[in-house]
Amino acid sequence: MQHDFWHQKWQKNEIGFHLPEANPLLVAHLFSLNLKHGSRVFLPLCGKTLDIAWLLAQGYRVVGAELSEIAIQELFKNIGLIPTISQLGEVTHYSTLNLDMFVGDIFHVSPDMLGRVDAVYDRAALVALPAEMRKDYATHLMALTYPAPQLLVCFEYDQALQAGPPFSIGADEVKQYYQTSYDLTLLASVGVAGGLKGKCAATEHVWHMKPLHSV
Repeated sequence: MQHDFWHQKWQKNEIGFHLPEANPLLVAHLFSLNLKHGSRVFLPLCGKTLDIAWLLAQGYRVVGAELSEIAIQELFKNIGLIPTISQLGEVTHYSTLNLDMFVGDIFHVSPDMLGRVDAVYDRAALVALPAEMRKDYATHLMALTYPAPQLLVCFEYDQALQAGPPFSIGADEVKQYYQTSYDLTLLASVGVAGGLKGKCAATEHVWHMKPLHSV
């Protein structure tokens, strides 16, 4: 992963990707995952997103992975919870009731560390990674979470007009990574108000990914 890039973003508070409210696409489409009360939802590369507090308020348990310790410290401060902190190899585990955060490179998070999850909500992970890393990420995510269903949010735009992240990821690329393991359904396509970073037209796509096999 591009550790230095993301650490500098958080150190300089250059976090334009951080929304000031729960993502409306999550609020509108979480129901498609058909989760029971108390289900455990995994957010890869989660930052300090307010989606976490929203999911907790809906009665779900939340687990996340994030490179920046600054982000996770601010997350717990904002939620008003004091975590227990432990070291698991190269990963730091922040834990409270119903909330677990693994700080470090997501590729160092193992299935045993993560434990069982009932769903994955990927709003900020796949789109944050450069093309050469995305296939490995998708493979690792499936190793961590399959057969949990996924709610995946991607941006699509003319990459020549704007450098990522977030990177542009179209339907063909999503299918390349996931169609052999999931039934893919495009739930919604929504234009980004004002364009991506105010520079170019962009669309957000919401995918529901239902596993084809049980484990």
